[in-house]
Amino acid sequence: MTGMPRKVRYDAVRACEELSGADARMKKLIERVGPFALRLKPTHSTFEALLESILYQQLHARAARAIHARVLELFPEHIANAEDLQSLPDEALRAAGLSAGKLAALRDLADKSLSGAVPTLPALHRMSDEEVCARLVLVRGIGIWTAQMLLIFRMGRPNVLPISDYGVRKGFALTIGKLRPGTAVVLADLPSAAVIERRARKWQPWCSVASWYLWRACDLAAEAKSAPVPRRP
Repeated sequence: MTGMPRKVRYDAVRACEELSGADARMKKLIERVGPFALRLKPTHSTFEALLESILYQQLHARAARAIHARVLELFPEHIANAEDLQSLPDEALRAAGLSAGKLAALRDLADKSLSGAVPTLPALHRMSDEEVCARLVLVRGIGIWTAQMLLIFRMGRPNVLPISDYGVRKGFALTIGKLRPGTAVVLADLPSAAVIERRARKWQPWCSVASWYLWRACDLAAEAKSAPVPRRP
């Protein structure tokens, strides 16, 4: 589970073909974006993955990367594990940049990992998506969205629909709703969970793939907004 990013194990070509056949709007988006290019992030353990997720919460990516790097330097071989975290003093972790809330979350993660409440990565792979989420949200600071991101980007599950994700909601509005690239987004533009779930019946069993394309719809809209306007001759 370590090393370079890996391709997903499911048939991405088949997924795109079936999504295109089931949903004309999704077909147009897939044609605009191109081939499915999600790569799984290398993962040492459930603990390591959730530690990173906790550190990145509510922080700019650059700041989070810096804190994450400083925290990893505290571990032997720079690989986070629950046993070594328990031996690290609060002062060292706070000096690395952790807030009191994140420190408490990491302590809880370590305790639950060592007790078995947080399953090992091999054990997670034997569980259903629903079981994985139910176990991971027991950890302080871990919600359903974080569990779903682990399912999609680290475990490579094909049928996860993060309906609370802003990018998925915005991508849905751009692809299926009436939102146009370059226009300001207001709450009324974003679909409700019920609307997304109803449309997503067409996307089964490839909701992770559909979600990835909805995120790319946001990227396309951002590129269109930043593109220079050609001058008239």
